Amino acid sequence: MTHSTDTFDRSEILPPDPDGLEILHDREYRVRAFRKDPNILIRGAVRDQKPPHLYFRDDPNPLTIHHMQVDIEVAFPSLEIVAADVHFEMHPNDTCPIITTHYDKLVGLSIARGFTHKVRELFGGPRGCTHTTALLQAMAPVAVQCFWSMTASEGRRNERSVDFVPKPMTREQRDGQWKTNLNTCHIWAEDGEMVQSIQSGNVEMAAPRFARQRLVDLGLTEDDWRKGMRGV
Repeated sequence: MTHSTDTFDRSEILPPDPDGLEILHDREYRVRAFRKDPNILIRGAVRDQKPPHLYFRDDPNPLTIHHMQVDIEVAFPSLEIVAADVHFEMHPNDTCPIITTHYDKLVGLSIARGFTHKVRELFGGPRGCTHTTALLQAMAPVAVQCFWSMTASEGRRNERSVDFVPKPMTREQRDGQWKTNLNTCHIWAEDGEMVQSIQSGNVEMAAPRFARQRLVDLGLTEDDWRKGMRGV
């Protein structure tokens, strides 16, 4: 299945520019994930631009000074990196691209636990490209979030099969899903209220806020959401 890029909201995500202030720089990160059976392809890019006229008085166009692109293929469900490719579209120095092959060391790493620390260890400072390393740290959470997306995608594919009979998720399968978030933020702290409620078994994990809001728009219930996530 393919999706057009206009599937996503492209409205501005920054608040309006403050009045009377000169723009000096724009940094843009873009990360997109694809199902590449049986794996996940994470594609990312970072681009730095200077506004028109800043460096060259008579130049009417923005000036790109950095543009790095990274492809990472991740095994599912282990989230281990099985392939990596780094490309420099624009860079300040002629010798910048010689570092790209160093990122082959990504292969074999888990993109989940300990990834940020390992990236700093392998590619921090003079061992890598500052902008590429920052991009990798922005890409890692997307891979983790795709754990849920891959499960939902598999459910949608199965539903299109005339032979498909939905099966309830086991407790182990449900635990495997939410535990990918463990200690990733204050909400998912292992000693926090959310995790303790789930582990107690007394409280069923509620639909997230974004899902509840969309359910209202669609006239659906939280039970419909759980079915859609293959949680019945």
